[in-house]
Amino acid sequence: MDNLSFEESLEQLEEIVNKLEKGDVPLDDAIDEFNNAMQLVKICNEKLNKAEESIAKIVEDNGDLIDFNTNE
Repeated sequence: MDNLSFEESLEQLEEIVNKLEKGDVPLDDAIDEFNNAMQLVKICNEKLNKAEESIAKIVEDNGDLIDFNTNE
């Protein structure tokens, strides 16, 4: 599951949510689906954090890196 792209993880998460919203999933299956969803949320969050870190640093004309996460 860790090797899924952000888009694949999000798509699977949406499928699980849709399935659970219908309400016709047996309790044991719903718990399994919820656990899977939580793993997918974690994967998506990690990928978003990595993307945010990458975007937060850009190269200026002189080649210096700017970290927008600092309060300088």
